[in-house]
Amino acid sequence: MEWGLLALPGLVIWSLVLCLPWRPWSTREFLDAATFETESNKHHWPDISQITVLIPARNEAEVIAETLLCLKTQDESLKIILIDDQSNDDTSDIAHQAGLKNLNVIKGKPLPEGWSGKLWALEQGRKHVDTNYILLLDADITLAPGTITSLFQKLNSEQLDLVSLMAFLRMNNFWEIFLMPAFIYFFKLLYPFQISNASSDKLLSKYVAAAAGGCILLRRDILDQIGGFHDLKDCLIDDCTLARKIKTSGGRTWVGLTHSAVSNRQYESLQTIWDMVARTAYTQLHYSPILLLVCTFIMLVVFVFPLISLFLPGLTIKIIALLTVLIMVATYLPILKFYGRHPAWAITLPIIGVLYLLMTWSSALHHISGSGSSWKKRQYNP
Repeated sequence: MEWGLLALPGLVIWSLVLCLPWRPWSTREFLDAATFETESNKHHWPDISQITVLIPARNEAEVIAETLLCLKTQDESLKIILIDDQSNDDTSDIAHQAGLKNLNVIKGKPLPEGWSGKLWALEQGRKHVDTNYILLLDADITLAPGTITSLFQKLNSEQLDLVSLMAFLRMNNFWEIFLMPAFIYFFKLLYPFQISNASSDKLLSKYVAAAAGGCILLRRDILDQIGGFHDLKDCLIDDCTLARKIKTSGGRTWVGLTHSAVSNRQYESLQTIWDMVARTAYTQLHYSPILLLVCTFIMLVVFVFPLISLFLPGLTIKIIALLTVLIMVATYLPILKFYGRHPAWAITLPIIGVLYLLMTWSSALHHISGSGSSWKKRQYNP
């Protein structure tokens, strides 16, 4: 009977995850594009000419045209600043050819020591902003018509300082379908949206700050108040760090899922997804070997031990293990449904959990070996 204890901790943990009042597995925090049936409704739209879009772009020739053309459908009065971050492809030329009348393409300066490339590009663009609101948009993100209107309404109607959308990740090939929904699922478990979205005076909220860096609308005055991007210049998890600094300064943030902001970044193989996750996985653990061991133990308890217990002798053990697996699968179903994936993919979650654990170890080994993280052919050694 002592072997039954192998699955019991997993059952306790998954039961807690399922029953927590903030429901980290749910998809209730979402925002999709506003829809307007007739042109006559336009006089009720908020004036998004008060927004400047900042797009950091480094070698984004494959995706930048579609991103800019989608912005054209939002509102032609929208101001757009694209910072060409030392690209060696046709990013800048393609941007100019998009034909946006309020587009300003800035040639980025060389990366100073101590800065991450994206934040250095955004800091350069910030100095050219003369509007009250800034939309930080990754170069591979396309927005459905009305998305910026929805963001602007959300920000002002709820008196928020930052609103961000977790972009709908590309899910076209096997590895994307297999791993990308789980990427969002694990992010929501690490940063429960309901806690992060609550005001800082609420219990636990001051300890959780989440944002999705691909699409962030924020007030310029609060960005100026925290010193722009300078104080987070070397952060690899820059979106959550930005949210934390805004919350610490007394601001309110909101993050949610969406179908209206879509990432066109291609992950054609397991290796490309592995590299994307490993780039910041050990950073999430604050480069702590102790936290790495704790994380490893927890992942084994919740994903591996229940599966092993299914094949151990004894009816009680099998019932505990099966119940654990069923609860685990149940928490994954809402994310699969939100992204239009078949529920059968839920049974792969234990395998996915092990893969993400291996990616985390890969991230740690890169750090320990001194190779650090790399992105866009730049090396970051914290």
